[in-house]
Amino acid sequence: MVHKFLLSFLVLTLATTAFAQSGRVKKKSEKDTKKEKKEIVYIPTQTVTKKPKPKQTPTPTPKTVESDEIISVESAFVPIPVSVINNQNGRAVTDLQLNDFELKVDGKDVEIGELFRSESPVRLALLFDNSSSVTVAIDFEKKAAIRFFKRVIRPQKDLAALYSVAGITQLEQPMTKDVSSLIRAIKGFAKPQGATALHDGLVKASNYLQDYLGRRVIVIVSDGQDTLSDTTFDQMVKIVQQNNCQVYIVQTTEFENNKRTGNRGGSANLRALAAERRMQNLATQTGGAVYRPINERELDEAFNQISAELSQQYILGYYPEEETKDGRFRTIDLQIKSDKNLTIRARKGYYVSKNR
Repeated sequence: MVHKFLLSFLVLTLATTAFAQSGRVKKKSEKDTKKEKKEIVYIPTQTVTKKPKPKQTPTPTPKTVESDEIISVESAFVPIPVSVINNQNGRAVTDLQLNDFELKVDGKDVEIGELFRSESPVRLALLFDNSSSVTVAIDFEKKAAIRFFKRVIRPQKDLAALYSVAGITQLEQPMTKDVSSLIRAIKGFAKPQGATALHDGLVKASNYLQDYLGRRVIVIVSDGQDTLSDTTFDQMVKIVQQNNCQVYIVQTTEFENNKRTGNRGGSANLRALAAERRMQNLATQTGGAVYRPINERELDEAFNQISAELSQQYILGYYPEEETKDGRFRTIDLQIKSDKNLTIRARKGYYVSKNR
């Protein structure tokens, strides 16, 4: 009997030991518990959405005049290229200081934050009308454009691109500092033909310039007539202003008429007169200028004047304070305090970015 009891006790003990060693109910030590607590990571219940990587765009960081990135544009910085001419001798005034300028935005006096000089880099797009309407003067216009690039582009600072405009707008030479590449592109233009989608071309060029730092300048060589664009004139002007571009126009209508008839006025029709008014409006709104040469000498002078003006400009920097992001147009009125016998040319306003 005793032997049977001992045998039963031994079997029960062995079974219990085996079950405990199986690891299913192993009791954790205090040391193990503390170690496990240290490995716990708190994850908040708030949902975090990963933002897409933003597109590389200019950041407004005003720098010294030696910098290649003086002007960069976003809603917090409004660049205002300014040309000042002495009415008595027609020459550019280049010795003005920040406190000589007076700026109003929407009729209210505001402070001008910075004054840069024309050493800041130029980012230029030349739109060359290659439609059938400019056939008469095309060869000399090419030669004048080549001379313009040779004068205006500073290889250490400036960049330029070249577009041909006809039924479609074609980027013939992307942005480059290599003048020889621009010249080859001009010489390689196809024979002028087709209609003119000038407004669409201006939109395309200004959108292209938007990604570049510096003074954004568009130079148009055209009679100014648009016969095909999907974009209206007002829509085009708004986009050009939003992209902070300054527009100069070498309008070739009188040059072409003079070639045909020998007269300055020629036989301007209603379409040509309307185009002339639109081009003047575009230049005025963006702080540029219109030139209407009648012969080869005046055409060459027009390019000389644009080149000279770009090398003699002031660039004012205005920093809006607590501006409502409503997408509205803000008017600009810029005057000279010290001397009223001066002509000042600057953009007439800017668009505020709109919250989405």
